[in-house]
Amino acid sequence: IDKDGTILTNHHVVDSAKKITVRLSDEREFPARVVGTDQPTDIGVIQIENDRTHPATLSPISLGNSDDMEVGDWVVAIGNPFGLEHTVSAGIISAKNRTQKDVPLDPSGYYNFIQTDAAINQGNSGGPLLNLRGEVIGINSAIRGGGAQNIGFAIPINMVKQLLPVLMRDGHLTRSALGVEMVELRQLTEEERKQHKIADDVRDGVYVDTVAAGSGAESGGLQPGDVIVAFDGTPVTRGTELQWFASTKGVGKNVAIKILRDGLPLEKKVRLGILPTR
Repeated sequence: IDKDGTILTNHHVVDSAKKITVRLSDEREFPARVVGTDQPTDIGVIQIENDRTHPATLSPISLGNSDDMEVGDWVVAIGNPFGLEHTVSAGIISAKNRTQKDVPLDPSGYYNFIQTDAAINQGNSGGPLLNLRGEVIGINSAIRGGGAQNIGFAIPINMVKQLLPVLMRDGHLTRSALGVEMVELRQLTEEERKQHKIADDVRDGVYVDTVAAGSGAESGGLQPGDVIVAFDGTPVTRGTELQWFASTKGVGKNVAIKILRDGLPLEKKVRLGILPTR
């Protein structure tokens, strides 16, 4: 992604690696080192250790805007499936916003996958998913098991771009935390909705099930039964969104949380804490 030889890949591709070699399409090989990785998003960053005698003379690829992509848009996947180097496959975006519930990965991870029917197999991991302008809009990361064909998943590049500066600087991420356990609104029973005076037309938001003792949520006045509808000015439609917003905002940041309590709109100020490592 730059002329210095910074390369995006997956955490699971370089995890625990003791030696990394980058082979270019012209068969030149260069040693590389891990700059940073993040297991919960499966993002990895490595760096070619450039030899002045044999400069890499790399041409970086452009990063696109994954938010602009729509279901049905054409995409191209590049990788080395089953060791077949520089394989290209084409398809469309089949779906967006796939989560860990849709892909059998670490349930504690932060996933907002692009689903594609462009052929992705073992060996495609870390390769780019491109739009028709040749811009990277995703990192190929996972496939659906059980013999399913043409169901592959890529990490949206906008998610990667948000985390990349921190990974380049620190080598890892320290996540912030709101301090609540949440439930999707659609999982509530009609009785629970009536108990907390949640109107029938309220479908977007996240139900607060529990509030952690000593957390920013507790200090800020959030309570079980609240429905979080916006985080720091951004509407919240589902739990995975709130999880991402809260974990990437920053430890110690003060944020405004808009809620519904017994059907009435309120706003609370919450100072984010540190998300404990698992």
